[in-house]
Amino acid sequence: MSLSPVLKETAAKSRDKKASFGQDLDLSQFKRQTKEWSYDPGYQSFDDQEREHLLRAGIELTDVDHAGTFLQADRSIMHCKTSQPGLEILPIKDALQKYDGLKEYYWQLVAVDADKYTAAAELALDNGYFIRALPGARISQPVEACLYIRTEGAAQHVHNIVVAEPGSHLHIITGCTTHPGVTSGLHLGISEFFVKKGAHLTFTMVHNWAENIHVRPRSAIIVEEGGVYISNYIVLKPVKSVQMYPTARLIGEGAVARMNSVVVGHPGTELDLGGRVFLEAPNTKAEVIARTVTTGGTVISRGHLIGKVPQVKAHLECRGLILAPKGIIYAVPELTGEVAGVEMSHEAAVGRIAQEEIEYLMARGLTEEEAASTIVRGFLNVEIEGLPQALRDDIERTIQETEKGL
Repeated sequence: MSLSPVLKETAAKSRDKKASFGQDLDLSQFKRQTKEWSYDPGYQSFDDQEREHLLRAGIELTDVDHAGTFLQADRSIMHCKTSQPGLEILPIKDALQKYDGLKEYYWQLVAVDADKYTAAAELALDNGYFIRALPGARISQPVEACLYIRTEGAAQHVHNIVVAEPGSHLHIITGCTTHPGVTSGLHLGISEFFVKKGAHLTFTMVHNWAENIHVRPRSAIIVEEGGVYISNYIVLKPVKSVQMYPTARLIGEGAVARMNSVVVGHPGTELDLGGRVFLEAPNTKAEVIARTVTTGGTVISRGHLIGKVPQVKAHLECRGLILAPKGIIYAVPELTGEVAGVEMSHEAAVGRIAQEEIEYLMARGLTEEEAASTIVRGFLNVEIEGLPQALRDDIERTIQETEKGL
């Protein structure tokens, strides 16, 4: 299968997402003019409050223990540095100039006309990042990338491209967040991931938005022979709405995709999340795992696995806990087998903590509150490689806060 037709088909498939609930946003209501923030090689312009807030999105504001760093505030690139051989990090506008438009990658997986959000990102691009691991490079430390809204009511339009060249290993932690004083805004993010033969890419995204922020990511992934793509998505803090449905295509024999998400829907929040994987080559494997808790918000948890050839294996799991009377979780697991010889399964469960589980733990010496807390803690347990300790501590605090919803 030649790559060019594959890319065209991938972009076409990015148009056919099922309708999302929630607001059809009026883009004119968000600011497009923001302050130009100065480049900051030493992170000197961030006060203590900002630093603490950024830590909750996994952003440490240091080049130590990172293979590379990237920080965009509103439309401005405030920091961009590569610290390890075999790694390239550039603002996407610089990469487009350097590589003659990035014709192999730019708008090759996501259709520019998929919806008005993709069109807006093309017509009024702010920036974004281009991250590439060179062939055979084993990037031992994570790359830290931050997309930061620093102006009240601003719309941020970014386009990101990640390329893991053949045989490379790369882990990216992207923190998306707002200034502590920002309560409203819009983030449009186009992301295209290319995992080439034998490459291994782990992409961890942490959202720490404000309660009136709308988020519209549009992402697609292509994985070649023997490649591995692992996605970890964490959203534990209040946000107004998120609509996200990344699509991965496994086009080479033995390719693997795993999508994991840990989500808390707070009161007033609308989350439409999920993932879709096309298994298009023999011996490919996919796993989509969602852990969802609502303390009063509305969550749609989608998953779709499509087996197009024999000898593929895939599993889909959507589990949700409703911890408040007005919370809603809508699980939508889908399996499509197009030929004989596929092996796919799904498991979906939405409900409350089972009384027998609480009684079991109470019989072993825990109080009712301790038993319920233990169950929620295990349900939301996050074991993700490379997260800063400060973020791990904040996840622990968030779990404790969530337990109060019981």
